[in-house]
Amino acid sequence: MSRSIVVISAGLANPSSTRLLADQLATATDVALRSHGEAADVHVIELRELAHPLADHLLTGFPTGELAQAIEMVRKADGLVVVTPVFAASYSGLFKMFFEVLDKDLLRGKPVLLGATAGTARHSLVLEHAMRPLFSYLGAVTVPTAVFAATEDFGRAGSGDFAARIATAGRELAALVLGAPRVVPQDPFDNVTPFDQLLKG
Repeated sequence: MSRSIVVISAGLANPSSTRLLADQLATATDVALRSHGEAADVHVIELRELAHPLADHLLTGFPTGELAQAIEMVRKADGLVVVTPVFAASYSGLFKMFFEVLDKDLLRGKPVLLGATAGTARHSLVLEHAMRPLFSYLGAVTVPTAVFAATEDFGRAGSGDFAARIATAGRELAALVLGAPRVVPQDPFDNVTPFDQLLKG
């Protein structure tokens, strides 16, 4: 049996350190799930590819095309891995835009692993003072271990504290995914009353 893990990367470059960290966290989650006889069915959402649809959604109130598909993947996900680069001591604007357009209860009770990247470790507190409060507000269940990666961390990704933090975070997300009931939030457009019935009163 597989569990749907959706990776949301807000990196702007291709390739990016943000995507690299996101992939490592997803792999650690998959390893942890496999140790319990399950596996991760991983889907990746690159937010830089959704920049224009996100702006359109903010103006029209309706998601279209790839953005609508991405939101549906999040709705059906058993768990999320979300990673952002740090800008102005917080998550990126593109990252915030994506979570602004989700229905208010879409993430309620959903397990989420937090990650962030920046040039130096001075920005590591973004995980606790910006990201965790955002997902708490959205009703998500964040794993205890969040992972920050400075540029220097990728040179020692295979050993030491950095690798240990990634493995720990993956185990924690897997534990939450396996322990949580599989509830898919209802799509608000599933039971829309046809317009002609509304006219009939």
